[in-house]
Amino acid sequence: MKTIFDKTTRDELITRINTLDENSKAQWGKMNVYQMLKHCTLAEELYLGKSTHKRVLLGRLIGKMALKNLLKDERPMGRNAPTSDAFIVKEITGDVASEKRKWMALTEEYTNFSEPYFVHWFFGKMTKEQLGYFVYKHTDHHLRQFNS
Repeated sequence: MKTIFDKTTRDELITRINTLDENSKAQWGKMNVYQMLKHCTLAEELYLGKSTHKRVLLGRLIGKMALKNLLKDERPMGRNAPTSDAFIVKEITGDVASEKRKWMALTEEYTNFSEPYFVHWFFGKMTKEQLGYFVYKHTDHHLRQFNS
């Protein structure tokens, strides 16, 4: 399974991110390209430990089971997956080029990620290995959403 901690995988994702522009259209979902880019930079900041979010009750109840199901194979994440309100971007316009640069720079930061575990707002405590697989799947999910 692909992981964000593999340089070749990171390079592939950065190449895909770089293909996005103001004219990129979603294949599904409610976000436009700016909102998706901003959503992803907010998520990367969380995964890299630059921000924190409290666990949600439903996640405490079923988070571990949901994570196990999500990571059981290489299938991509399903369309229209739910997210926390903290990651829903309300602004409909913004600097697409700037958000792309920010997302690509954050993606590069996984080169130096050294934490043994991470606590996700829904899934709970994740190993570095689980986080690597999940971050790849989340990134791939949104790039596929925009046909990239």
